[in-house]
This record gives sequence, structure tokens and C-alpha cells, in this order.
Amino acid sequence: MALSFIKRVFTFGKPAEEQAPEAERPDEIAAVEAGQPEPRPHDEDLPVSPVDPVAATEIETAGGPSADDVAENVELSESETEEEETLPILPDAEDASDTGVAPLSLLEAEAEAGQASEVPAADLSTSAENGSREVPALPKGFSTALPEPEPVAAAPAPRLTWFQRLRAGLARTSSQLTGQITALFTKRKLDEDTLEELEDLLIQADLGVETAMRITGALSSERYGKDVTGEDVSRIMAGEITKVLSPVAKPLQLDLNHKPHVILVVGVNGTGKTTTIGKLAAKLSGAGLKVMLAAGDTFRAAAIEQLKIWADRTGSEFIGTKLGADAAGLAYDAYEQARANKSDVLIIDTAGRLQNRTELMAELEKIVRVLGKLDPDAPHTVLQTLDATTGQNAMNQVEIFRNVAGVSGLIMTKLDGTARGGILVAIAAKHKLPVYFIGVGEGIDDLEPFEAQDFAKAIAGLTH
Repeated sequence: MALSFIKRVFTFGKPAEEQAPEAERPDEIAAVEAGQPEPRPHDEDLPVSPVDPVAATEIETAGGPSADDVAENVELSESETEEEETLPILPDAEDASDTGVAPLSLLEAEAEAGQASEVPAADLSTSAENGSREVPALPKGFSTALPEPEPVAAAPAPRLTWFQRLRAGLARTSSQLTGQITALFTKRKLDEDTLEELEDLLIQADLGVETAMRITGALSSERYGKDVTGEDVSRIMAGEITKVLSPVAKPLQLDLNHKPHVILVVGVNGTGKTTTIGKLAAKLSGAGLKVMLAAGDTFRAAAIEQLKIWADRTGSEFIGTKLGADAAGLAYDAYEQARANKSDVLIIDTAGRLQNRTELMAELEKIVRVLGKLDPDAPHTVLQTLDATTGQNAMNQVEIFRNVAGVSGLIMTKLDGTARGGILVAIAAKHKLPVYFIGVGEGIDDLEPFEAQDFAKAIAGLTH
């Protein structure tokens, strides 16, 4: 076996004509069997390897097997013969040198042939392990966990129309009022007692005495002595409220001949003055007007920062001062700068103040006087913001601010689900002040022009 291996080493990769038969080289065989192989001559142009191509261990075994291993070697030689017969046919060898080293391409081909017939040990162990692995049966009371379903993105909620948002804002007033009216007129004819009870309900809804009397008078002239339903009362009520509100539902007029047109925004604490200013600036700048915002609320650092954010969002100019500075001095500087920059509109914020604080109301008067010295008509518009949730307090606020600052128009804010919007009807009936806008949320698009008919229908609970 060792002798045949040595022969393959020396003849591997050589062409057939260079491989002499074994019988024709008896001198080489005898030298190898004696343990003294004679080195072959090398060509002069090839380097001579300093290492003997035949290892010492191979030389020791070249003498053949011992007597005790004869039977075993016979079996091995037979199996070796069979293995030699099943060896894959390799491609023809390339030019090889006389040193007996096989070309690289031939060795790679032999390696690929060997890998094709073998299965990696790791794959065998893995497949064996997977094949023997079984899912254990769970005891009673347990179950295998199901994979969690992938969350499905919720579809965006459809945007409500302005009337739908207005109805939602007046839901408290309308639901309470219509519910009581329906209960009052269930299986009952319209008489004096019923009219008195209805008038009380309308006053409790902050609609005011004048509006309540108008509604009961219209209902009496149309349905007195007849059966009346809640729908009849709601229809008549919406019509009478529309008559009260229509004269005050006006657009905000801007006299652009005065540059800048000065808008002074006043109101008590928490009525949404700064947010309303930002929404107005968004509408005006979106129409192409050049707007400047002045942070006249020098008592709150948050108000100055909030107005600065609104100015950045709306692309408006901004002017502010340090905390605690004179608000009238800021109004003076703002007007001068707006005139120098040729701004179309100047909107001045003011500090929130209670109508019963005399010293704070005197400061508001000072701002009005300073602006009047710069322009006899300034401020050209004085807007008061009213919180719809305050009810009858809003009526008192309008009276005080109208006397001090000369309020020329109203903006009703915070018409949400907790609003008591009926007070706007009472204010309109008493003061006849224009109502320019109403707000139903904090978004930049949640401030819309006041529409008398829509507001009346929303309070009355009508859907169309």
C-alpha cells in the first residue's frame, strides 16, 4: 500500500508517455525498497527544493507491512483497489514541472469532486438534532402562544365641516335646552303656564331676557292653544335667534389707507387673546398682507414666547421687550417700526386683566392714549375676546372694556363641549356690538367668521 501511494505521488499529474511502466524502472523500485531513493535530476532553470519530497515516516513504512498485519493489509489493499476504481475522472493536467507537484487547477477540481460526495458533519448533527426534537405537549390549562397580529394603521378620521364642529362646540347648551323643551311640551297644549316655563328655560340657557321674550312671543302668536312639539319650539327658537344675531354678524373691516392698520386685542385672563392673534395673523399673511405682531403682555414671559412662535409660524414680523417693561412704550415702538417697514397690519397683544382692577384698566387706557398721539384714529380696531364658558361674566366684561378701551367688536373663543354659547345672543341683543369671529379649538383653522344662521341652528339643536 505504501509503495503504491509513493508511486502515485511521483506520477500524479504527469502525462501518460512520461509515466514509465513499473517493469521498466527496476533500479528505482529497488532503491526505494532499500530505503535509499535516488534523487532525480532537475532542470537547470528550475529551483531545487531543499526538502526531500518523501517524508521520513513514509520511508520507514516503505519496507512493507509486518508479518502480523498481513491479513489486514490484504483487506486494505482490496478496499484500496476498489477505491481506486471509483475515483472520479479528473481533467487533463496542465503543464507540470519535473518536481512532481500537481497544478493548482487539478487540485481544485479534485477538491470539488470530493466535496460533492460528502455531507458536512455540522449539517448531519443539525439535521439529526432537528429530526429528534419534538414539541412537548402542554398540560391541561396551558396553550401555545399565538403570534401577535401586526398592528393595522388606523385610517385618519374624516375632517368635520365647520357646522359640525360648531354643533359639537354648542352641544352642552343645545342638548340641555332641547331636552328640557321636549319634556315640557310632551302631550301638552301651549298655554300661559307653558310659555312662562319656556321663558325660564331660555333665560337659564343664558339667552337673555329680551331674546327669551321674543321667542315666547313668536311661539304664542303662531301656536297658542294648539299642540306643540319640541321640534316646533326648536324651529321657532332658531328663527328668532337668527333675527337677533344677523345685525351683528359682520366682517372685520380693514382700512388699508392707514398703514399700519392697528388692531388692539383686549380681554381678561384666559380668554385666548394670544392664540386668537396668531390665528388672525395666519389669515392676513395668507392673503398676502404684511403683518407685525407686538407682545404687549409684558407681565408674562410665556405670552411673549407664545406670540413669537405664532409670528414664526405665520411669517409675520415680531417686536417684543423685556419682562415687566412699559406696555405703552412697546406700543409706541411697535407703531413706529411698523410704519417704517410699511406693514399693512399691526396687531398688539395686551396683558390679561380683570375688569375690576382699576390700576390695570388705567394702564390699558394709557396704551390707547399713546397710540392716539401717533395717529388720531389709532387704534383703528379694538377686539375683545370672550370665553364662551364664562356665561354671564362675559356680559359684565363687555360693559367694562367697552367703556375703557372703546371695544369695537367681539370674538367668541373656546366654543367646545363645555361652552355656554347662549350668552353671545344676550350680548348681541343688549350691546349690538359686531361679532367678527368664533373659535372652536386651538388649531390654526379653528377660527371662522361668525354666521348668525349657523350659530342659531346649532344652539337650537337643528341639523340642517
